[in-house]
Amino acid sequence: MGIGDSAVPSFSLPVPSAFGPLALLWRDTPAGPRVQRLLLPREGRPGWPSNIIPGSCPPMAALAEQITRFLAGEEIAFPLEMLALETCSAFQQRVLRVEHSIPRGCVSSYGRIASHLGVPGAARAVGAALANNPFPILIPCHRAVRADGTLGGYRGGVAMKRALLEMEGVAVSAAGKVLNFREGLADPACGAGFPACPDGLERPPAAPFRVGSQ
Repeated sequence: MGIGDSAVPSFSLPVPSAFGPLALLWRDTPAGPRVQRLLLPREGRPGWPSNIIPGSCPPMAALAEQITRFLAGEEIAFPLEMLALETCSAFQQRVLRVEHSIPRGCVSSYGRIASHLGVPGAARAVGAALANNPFPILIPCHRAVRADGTLGGYRGGVAMKRALLEMEGVAVSAAGKVLNFREGLADPACGAGFPACPDGLERPPAAPFRVGSQ
């Protein structure tokens, strides 16, 4: 049941930030309020379905406040339980869960995520799954970059992606490349990084890169 299902009302909650206003789209479900999508400042708002109306509730108001604090530089981890992940395909859900596990101050590459998922040739599919992430910020897709360390795309714009990474302590060159990025090296300080594969298969850890690892 997606955000465009006109039979079910959905709500829009504005989220102020230094980057510009965001919009939190959410819906009541039997399990409680769930985020359907988070729109970044650069994304347009025209053409919304008529079932989307302004609205808030205590959990979503608290989440909106956390997003504002995160975008002001505060370290905040967002729970997956408030996200309507079931609106994504099974493959995209796997990608998003991996991306969610990458800690602040670390980055990974599309190819490394694909390898961790057991599909080493699917870097582009991983990139597409992240490019269509309905929950940016909440699932920090800005922490995935290209294999050569260049930033890649971002729905909020490359300038926002760069600013988010730099705010988290990741150094980016004037040319838009993560400094000291080495494909294939991982710093144990980043932790186990990725969760167990949802399909239950055991695979070697695929920890993200901590910038500055040599």
